[in-house]
Amino acid sequence: MSAQREVNQSWYVLYTHPKQEARAANNLAAWGLETLFPRIKEGRGSMHRQATPIAKPLFPRYIFARFDANLLFQKVCFTRGVHSVVNFGGMPAPVDDEIIKLIKSQLGADGLVNLREEFKPNDKVIIKGGPLKNMVGIFLREVSQGARVAILLDAVSYQGQLIIEREYMRRLAPAHGMKNRS
Repeated sequence: MSAQREVNQSWYVLYTHPKQEARAANNLAAWGLETLFPRIKEGRGSMHRQATPIAKPLFPRYIFARFDANLLFQKVCFTRGVHSVVNFGGMPAPVDDEIIKLIKSQLGADGLVNLREEFKPNDKVIIKGGPLKNMVGIFLREVSQGARVAILLDAVSYQGQLIIEREYMRRLAPAHGMKNRS
């Protein structure tokens, strides 16, 4: 690709047909366009069996593509899976490169965006929901493929280990100077 074409390229948001994000991204990539289709891992399961993680779009029906709109706008619009290029005032609206860099920086080794808060042993945490809501503890470790965590609760004359769903806790502050009680 020539240097001049490279200069005129920008990132754009593409609106896809329902559940066609991957199809649109793959078709555009086949033409040599750089695409970004951010996905997240979401658990699916029931009360009786463990959740099976699946990849879902971070922005359902939207993907990003980098191209020269003066040369490829029509071709992109008529790509299978693409509904339209997001625009304002009838002109394709470019996305700032910093936004794309930010999204890419959140991609893990598995290619998925990591939205969940990461905990380190001895982090001070608070339980966000359930019957133990607002109780404070110390994060010990992840269990059962990271969906659950073990924390050490310290309540009035009682100290005990608890295993809870990860989504029910958040970090309070780094536990500097606290002893490892595990």
